[in-house]
Amino acid sequence: MSATATHLLLLIIVANSMPVLMTRWLGARYSWPVDAHRCWRDQRRLLGPSKTWRGLASALLVTSLSAPLLGHHWWLGTLTAALAMLGDLFSSFCKRRLGRASSARATGLDQLPEALLPALLLKPLLALEWLEVLLIPLLFMLLEMVFSVLLFRLGIRKQPY
Repeated sequence: MSATATHLLLLIIVANSMPVLMTRWLGARYSWPVDAHRCWRDQRRLLGPSKTWRGLASALLVTSLSAPLLGHHWWLGTLTAALAMLGDLFSSFCKRRLGRASSARATGLDQLPEALLPALLLKPLLALEWLEVLLIPLLFMLLEMVFSVLLFRLGIRKQPY
């Protein structure tokens, strides 16, 4: 995998880690839900309580600040975080439609959209190979599954998946 693809994977990890870390550090403070408690036609929440403006803002800010550390412009970090968070919101929307509780485990659905969307949409900009576009989400899924257990044991995550 190229250095650019590795950097993209790292930026996706940063973006997806920030909401979890902010919850750990701030608890419920400033955790206004993105869906404003609104429900869909099925009477289930659009996204659920764990998708907050604080999580989105922290992902955008910290990923933007991280991109220059990897030799990229800050806007690549912003764009990566925005796409990763959009994928994460899509996952939550799908999980609610499937009747899954907020933060319930859904292997694949929990990881793939938030890594695949940035990899696919940033492919031309970063000159990624198709193999890298496929590897980034697969590696993200594997790393997320391994590190979530570690983060649970450290008391950072609420659930070990």
